[in-house]
Amino acid sequence: MDIKARIKELETALTSALKNVKDQNDLQKVKSKFLGKKADISKLMQHMKDLPNDEKPRFGQAINEAKQQFHQLIENKKEALKTEAIKEQLKSETIDVTLDAPDFSFGQTHSLSQIIDSIEDLFIGMGYTIKEGPEIESDEMNFEKLNLPKDHPARDMQDSLYIKPDTLLRTHTSPVQVRTMLEMGGKKPVKIICPGKVYRRDDDDATHSHQFMQIEGLVVDKHTTMSDLKGTLLEVARHMFGPDREIRLRPSYFPFTEPSVEVDVTCKNCDGKGCQICKQTGYIEILGAGMVNDKVLKASGYDPRVYQGFAFGIGVERLAMLKYGIEDIRHFYTNDLRFNKQFK
Repeated sequence: MDIKARIKELETALTSALKNVKDQNDLQKVKSKFLGKKADISKLMQHMKDLPNDEKPRFGQAINEAKQQFHQLIENKKEALKTEAIKEQLKSETIDVTLDAPDFSFGQTHSLSQIIDSIEDLFIGMGYTIKEGPEIESDEMNFEKLNLPKDHPARDMQDSLYIKPDTLLRTHTSPVQVRTMLEMGGKKPVKIICPGKVYRRDDDDATHSHQFMQIEGLVVDKHTTMSDLKGTLLEVARHMFGPDREIRLRPSYFPFTEPSVEVDVTCKNCDGKGCQICKQTGYIEILGAGMVNDKVLKASGYDPRVYQGFAFGIGVERLAMLKYGIEDIRHFYTNDLRFNKQFK
């Protein structure tokens, strides 16, 4: 048998078969046909037993070299198929940069966050510093240092959520004011606002929530007056509701301020003339405020004969409800995108 001629025939057949291969499945079939156990190149080894001993090494070497050559041809085809597949993929996934970009739906800041950001911008512009504190507070910081000792009847104004007998979820952000005054050691002026979440034991309905947000403000200095407080609150009202708004102060009671006031703003709906929304009064209540009680100043290390201060507390949800005409506080917390998208 002319082994070289036979190998040449098989190589020619393999080359021809590889030209017709279209994918990896076809290639696997060709590989099995030309290099499998039943392939013609493997069957040639059966003739070795009929050869003289001195020809057997050359015969075996020729077959092994042919197998290596066939394997290389198949590997070359395999790589060529991979390269072609990548080219087709790139071609099919090519991006046409001349096309108009698709419209994307962008989110926006939550309406309550917008109110807080707006108030913070206003007060930073007036020289205030933003302060924050823990939401889990001690009874001492939340009540006692704010002129609310144990068994004080005014504690009933705020039905609290206690964790331990002396620890609770803060009912207002006023403890941040106390902490700041203590940090100053009773010797330095204070000019801060304190935004944050507060908690009270309350049944959720259209106007109440067990969790809500406050922004409280505190100014302590040697020459702080009630007129400074009124001017500050007028600036807040006009910033939030329009430059033509006016405010009025009504006597009220808070344990941590004396005198204390409720602050009303002229009704935006009727411009102060009286309507159903403001119950014909021309005004709508927006916040509480007052001059810092001397006992609170003393408890935080300040001498009330030298320092005076004013404080105020703004309900963020109430401010947003009045500004945007929202009738149910629960809308702020139901995560309804239709509601949130109105405040872009």
